[in-house]
Amino acid sequence: MKIIVHTPAGLAEILQSARKASGMTQAQAAARVGIGQPRLSALETIGTASISLDQMLALLALYGLELCVQSRGTTAAGSAEQPEW
Repeated sequence: MKIIVHTPAGLAEILQSARKASGMTQAQAAARVGIGQPRLSALETIGTASISLDQMLALLALYGLELCVQSRGTTAAGSAEQPEW
């Protein structure tokens, strides 16, 4: 699965879905990456909570996800596509 995230709200939806798919509560996931449950809740619901990059990478790994950075307008096959903004 490959999902391109353009907004904090988009990332929030992905994180919430991934946590639920892993069978963890917010409290369990938050404790595993060293943040408070209220912060994870804010991150999942409105995408406005701040966490460190280390914490974000740990959270993604916990859910079996990884971060991929690529140039805008480039698909996996290398062809150009129109920006979505």
